[in-house]
Amino acid sequence: MEKLVNLHIQRLPEGVYLATSDNLQGLVAQGRTLAETLEIARDVAKKLIESQEGQDADLAPLSDNFDFPLVVGI
Repeated sequence: MEKLVNLHIQRLPEGVYLATSDNLQGLVAQGRTLAETLEIARDVAKKLIESQEGQDADLAPLSDNFDFPLVVGI
């Protein structure tokens, strides 16, 4: 089953990216690139969700339709 985790991404002054989540407590991921940060965040989210199995998490199941911001460099 897939769950939807909303991420907040910040680019820090040091040039790295930081990902946190308001709806998955404990999710913090940092990477040198946006792609690396998202990959780390996905791994952290999976482990957190697995560790909280059976508890009431504030995560919606992934539906067939959802919004996704597409970042395009120009």
